[in-house]
Amino acid sequence: MIRYLRLLLLPVSLLYGVVVMVRNLLYDKGILKTEKFDIPVICVGNLAVGGSGKTPVTEYLVQLLRGKQIAILSRGYGRRTRGFILAGPADTAETIGDEPKQFSSKFPGVTVAVCESRAEGIRRLKDNHDLIILDDAFQHRSVTPGFSILLFEYDKLRRPQFLLPAGNLREPFKSHQRAQLCLVTKAPEQPTDQQIASAASAFSRPEQVLFSFLRYGDLVHLHTGETKPLQDIQPATEVFLLSGIANPAPLCRKLAAYTTRLRHFEHPDHYTFKAVDIRRLTAAFIGSTATDKLIITTEKDMQRLQTGTLRELLLNLPIYYLPVKIAMQPRASAIFDQKITDYVAGTTRNH
Repeated sequence: MIRYLRLLLLPVSLLYGVVVMVRNLLYDKGILKTEKFDIPVICVGNLAVGGSGKTPVTEYLVQLLRGKQIAILSRGYGRRTRGFILAGPADTAETIGDEPKQFSSKFPGVTVAVCESRAEGIRRLKDNHDLIILDDAFQHRSVTPGFSILLFEYDKLRRPQFLLPAGNLREPFKSHQRAQLCLVTKAPEQPTDQQIASAASAFSRPEQVLFSFLRYGDLVHLHTGETKPLQDIQPATEVFLLSGIANPAPLCRKLAAYTTRLRHFEHPDHYTFKAVDIRRLTAAFIGSTATDKLIITTEKDMQRLQTGTLRELLLNLPIYYLPVKIAMQPRASAIFDQKITDYVAGTTRNH
């Protein structure tokens, strides 16, 4: 029903599209000024609102380029602060945002910063780092990155998409031409030639399109760090899933492969969990008569469950988060890695 109601907003989407196209034209013609930097700057972005897998791709880049002085610069969506902040051990999802907090916790050797103005953030970071990764900055055109990776969800490519507010696109699909590489995410692990050709045909340069899929890790206990393989979940296991991400469907499908007893407590992307939400979850968990049961959340959501009250409400409960990575077939991975390392090496030499 909501999908059809949104279609009534198509006239507004047309107006929005005109505004976006004029804005892009002004940047393309140099009327609106953009700033370039002589340090490698890699942008990870998308055209749709949320859910395309930017966080796993950013983490993949960090692993690929390890050994260099890397800075990740994000807006820090959902934080309750403003301005430029360098992430530190005392920061939380409330001060820097859930995704920057995740990066900071996982990669202590990497600088993580947040700033509404990417240009200002880069200026503050560039002298002490070898490269900067911009998280979700494709529409931030006041900066021209040296290399843009644009992400597209596989399932959404096969459906009609509309601009905001009737759809989820932040700018017209043809804007993908600004990117140096288009990465289709959440694709089948072994896509057929027909599936690849069908998805790639949507792009003006199919040779610039690569495919990736999700690979889930072991469950990690929220409090102790103890790990548990997903295979421990049995068909009779009752799973209470807590999520506040843009697209939980792939995660639900993954868990449904192990158990038929899945209860999903779903919230919007970057949702700020409240005590009443957690009490509702824990009451359902305690009230369940299942002999084998556990609570699962995502790694990003876990960052927002670390505040005192919420953490206390979840004490002594079997609550785990499920890490996820992107992976590619060997040929696609080799092409992706080579493009990135060649760009970084070439820009570094010029610098």
